[in-house]
Amino acid sequence: MSELRRWAAIAACVLGSGCIPTLVENPAREVSKAVPKSFRQGDEATSDETVGKKNWKDFFASPELQGLISTALQNNQELNVRLQEIIIAQTEIAARRGEYLPKLKAGVGTGIEKVGGYTSQGFSDKATGVPENLGNFGFGLQASWEIDVWGKLRNAAQSADFRYQASVGGKNFMVTQLVAEIARSYYELIALDNQLEVLKRNIKIQQDALEVVKIEKQAARVTQLAVQRFEAEVLKNRSRLYDLEQERVQAENRINFLVGRYPQPVARNPDALKDPLPATLASGVPSQLLENRPDVRQAELELEASKLDVSVARANFFPSLSIDAAVGYQSFNIAHLVSTPESLLYNLAGNLVAPLLNRAGIEAQYRSANARQIQAVFNYERTLLQAFTDVANQLVKYDNLQKGFELQEQQVQTLTESVEISNVLFQSARADYMEVLLTRRDKLDAELELIETKKRLLLSMVNIYQALGGGWQG
Repeated sequence: MSELRRWAAIAACVLGSGCIPTLVENPAREVSKAVPKSFRQGDEATSDETVGKKNWKDFFASPELQGLISTALQNNQELNVRLQEIIIAQTEIAARRGEYLPKLKAGVGTGIEKVGGYTSQGFSDKATGVPENLGNFGFGLQASWEIDVWGKLRNAAQSADFRYQASVGGKNFMVTQLVAEIARSYYELIALDNQLEVLKRNIKIQQDALEVVKIEKQAARVTQLAVQRFEAEVLKNRSRLYDLEQERVQAENRINFLVGRYPQPVARNPDALKDPLPATLASGVPSQLLENRPDVRQAELELEASKLDVSVARANFFPSLSIDAAVGYQSFNIAHLVSTPESLLYNLAGNLVAPLLNRAGIEAQYRSANARQIQAVFNYERTLLQAFTDVANQLVKYDNLQKGFELQEQQVQTLTESVEISNVLFQSARADYMEVLLTRRDKLDAELELIETKKRLLLSMVNIYQALGGGWQG
């Protein structure tokens, strides 16, 4: 009697939910989607308007840059690889959906059979005159259907659908990265064009100054040392040209790589670097990151898929119910193959199957799915935190760069006036050649630094656009 009770308890555990292991050592947790009300501490968001919702064609005014981005969205190899991943994810949905639909197969078969004469069937067949070589002909339909009692198959299909949508979000996130990277490379390229133009102009001025100093030496107003110092300055700046030229070639080739083509000249407008920038960029409210940032959306969909995976793994503890059926004709003589009802066959069976010996493997899958779901929670929260931090950092950086740029403009203006004064003083012998040389050197460095700061402003503008989720809207 005790043995019967023990087996009854095992059956109750198998068929019920009481045998599902607890997860107290690694409990699931809900995700936190709370974000601050504004990107900067102490500020209050006053508008829902954000540049992150702008199409890249509206955000970037340069037609040359628009052309590069458009080409890249068609030809970039990495983006095209990601598009194939989306197709793979889409086919996975169809495969999972097919699991919970009835399966129907049609078959036709033929064969021959001979049984041993010293077997009961062989001895009986010989006694009744059954041919020694017996044919076997048949055709019919076979159907099977696993009834999705616990929703396991439908949850698996829904999980695949979420992962497909997540792959689309991953593609969109890559588009934002690609658009931003091309824009950054473009602005770096035209900044190098402007720096080269400034350097060449200054070299020409310095060469003219060198000729003046040579004449001054002939008049015994300066020494050979002054001539050599001016000449060394010219040579130093001429050598700087080659460094900038190399950087320009690399910037061009980086753009060519991004747009999926071999090295070639890149169409551009260097004067675009001088265009005025907006004083502020509308950042909207932080909660918009949940919709605008493709990586946040991707992490959210991955989280939803992982939750369903836990449900699928949990359902493996329950019995599965399936129905099998077949109908057709079978005969040892092809002449009687379709004789009805003599050659007609059919069957119908239901199966209730519960796991017994492989419980440890199912439990391991269940705990693994739960751990992946918790992992997805942390990944979502980390992605959201990173998105918020990206925007906050770039907004402050943009403001600080603007303030620094205004001061550098004043510095260049002051040094330009200083160069003119030093020339006058030098010609009237009231300043030595070192004052002239150092003033011109300072002015050149300030002009190059001004261009560098303007480039950094443009890059920060692009970074804000990317951080707010801009670039993928088509």
